[in-house]
Amino acid sequence: MKKYWRYIGAVCLSAGLLAGCADDSNEETNEETPEESSEEASSGETSYPLTVEDAMDNEVEIEEDPERIISLIPSNTEIVYELGAGDEVVGVTENDNYPEEVTELEQVGGMEINVEKVLSLEPDLVLAHASGAHNSQEALDQIEEAGIPVYVVEDATSFDGVYDTINTIGELVNEQESAEEIVTGMQEDVDSIEAKAEEIEETKSVFVEVSPEPEIYTTGTGTFMNEMLEMIQAENAAADEEGWVQLNEEAVIDMQPDVIVTTYGYYTEDPVAQVTGREGWEEVPAVANEEVIDVHSDLVTRSGPRLVEGLEELAEAVYPDTFSDE
Repeated sequence: MKKYWRYIGAVCLSAGLLAGCADDSNEETNEETPEESSEEASSGETSYPLTVEDAMDNEVEIEEDPERIISLIPSNTEIVYELGAGDEVVGVTENDNYPEEVTELEQVGGMEINVEKVLSLEPDLVLAHASGAHNSQEALDQIEEAGIPVYVVEDATSFDGVYDTINTIGELVNEQESAEEIVTGMQEDVDSIEAKAEEIEETKSVFVEVSPEPEIYTTGTGTFMNEMLEMIQAENAAADEEGWVQLNEEAVIDMQPDVIVTTYGYYTEDPVAQVTGREGWEEVPAVANEEVIDVHSDLVTRSGPRLVEGLEELAEAVYPDTFSDE
């Protein structure tokens, strides 16, 4: 099963203020007024050359507005397209499938980067990701040695981290205003979902199965999927665990979750039948009450703009009576 989760990272954007002292402060000068400086700072335009620090603490310099971008993880790709810079993407990975047009682009590998292919596409920016940077360090070094800027995006573990990533990539590709609009829209949608969740009187415990047997993985605390459960007033049955962990069947049965949510149906046949057909799971409340539901993997595991859609789908799966009309 393909495991390409939580891609995206938080890099704080900063704005510099130019201050100066005049010898005669009471005389008229040609200095910018505060109003003029504010208007220029809020223009939404990135000033190039741009020097930024990435998730690996590397100083990355981008000489000019990128026109040829390669994305090494699907979440980064989705962000660039949502920002309106999709026409600048010239290469993606084998795992990219959204938006649909990315399937027609040149592929530069999957878990392993095809450096020769990357160089042949002559990108002026490569967007990598912290979740795979250590395993791909040699390849990334070769790309950098060829004079191509490589920016490693941090691995987001929360919605705030995703918001920061969208703003960061927006700065890199000169789409800051679009980034701000996307983040604002996501925040408003999340607020609406959380307000609806306040109506829930009886909360449910939920076990999230992100990969099936024989290696059952789930999501504990410190992940945005745990945050999603909290947002909809659900209890994570694996809240005692940290991060993404593997559990045996007995441990899951002992949790006695009210709902089991699987997140791999897009890539695996009939995940609900896989869960309900397991020996010994008949007395698990979620199985006994037929509350085993599959949600779209990409929506709830890719930390990008569609994460709110995943939150909505998760809310409807756990509390259909409350969210079915959302």
